[in-house]
Amino acid sequence: MTLHRPAEAEVPDAAGQSATERPGPGKPGALRRAGRIAVPTLALLVAAFSARYFTLDRGSFLEEQRDVYAAHLPVLLLHIGGGVLALSLGPLQFLPRLRARRPAVHRWTGRVYVLAAALTGVGGLLIAPYGLYPPLAPLAFTLLAALVLTTTALGLHHARHARIPAHRAWMLRSYALIFAAVTFRLWLFLLTPTGLPASVVYASGAWACVAINLAAAEKLLRSGRPA
Repeated sequence: MTLHRPAEAEVPDAAGQSATERPGPGKPGALRRAGRIAVPTLALLVAAFSARYFTLDRGSFLEEQRDVYAAHLPVLLLHIGGGVLALSLGPLQFLPRLRARRPAVHRWTGRVYVLAAALTGVGGLLIAPYGLYPPLAPLAFTLLAALVLTTTALGLHHARHARIPAHRAWMLRSYALIFAAVTFRLWLFLLTPTGLPASVVYASGAWACVAINLAAAEKLLRSGRPA
């Protein structure tokens, strides 16, 4: 699932390029290095914050959705639990040394990630219709859940058929969609103080987190030097 190649092997990356086909070598720039720190850090922070739902304390639920969440608690916990696990495990799959030196660990971690992504995707499909500010926000979250399931399934399919570049590309897209949980919260954090209506901020964020993250994944894939 990782998108790095072992240092000792001429393995094509997610864009299908070998080391000899990529742009000139060199250390990653400051922005890339910052991203490698920011992505797992933000993922773990959001995962830890979301795990509060497992306390079953209604006071920890989103205020506007407390009754809805209480009425659909098993589905909510399925969605949250899978998302927390996928968010936390995903960054491990992008560690080149883990794949090169501990391939069995990489494979088993990947299997758990696939299961977690499936759980959060199914839970998302079931809980999305009850979301805030219909129809725009629930529709966006339904699309997000469907895309998580689709990209993850395609990544698994290509792995089972030993099509490694395609496997890595689809798994990058899968994690980009899982990471939408982070992007959405950043969107709310940045736009809420602007004074825009809450419905506008929330619904636009639901769509923006999907579009931004998929665009970022495609840019990485086209660059030939994925995260």
